Amino acid sequence: MLRNSDRISFLLVDDDDVDIIGIKRAFKKYNINNAVVRAKDGIEAMAILNDEEGYETIQKPYLIILDINMPRMNGIEFLKVLRNDPIHKSAIVFVLTTSQYEEDKINAYSFNIAGYITKSSFGANTEKFINIIDSYLKIVDFPN
Repeated sequence: MLRNSDRISFLLVDDDDVDIIGIKRAFKKYNINNAVVRAKDGIEAMAILNDEEGYETIQKPYLIILDINMPRMNGIEFLKVLRNDPIHKSAIVFVLTTSQYEEDKINAYSFNIAGYITKSSFGANTEKFINIIDSYLKIVDFPN
């Protein structure tokens, strides 16, 4: 039987292959076996969310893990587009980034993100981050 938390998909928006491998490895280690789709920047992420031809699809409901520093459309630009989109404006977004700039944190939170985690603390706090995500998936009720 499929648990509510198992039906949540993840959209990882990050241009760094090594970081994506690390996140996927952490998910596997902590038994988060949900579907994972990857976008290399904000433009590709919006194409995936809008189910554009030529891009992998993602099933709703989904949770987005977003980097700030990316080419073409960075994380802040993506959040602006996402929050102005009537279909995707309520998406749950966690920022996982190398940026420790206060301005980036303020900008990201102004777009109603669920949390801002720096990659420098992610390594040491991977288990805590995964536990937060896992608990979030198990506790929160998502619409169909």
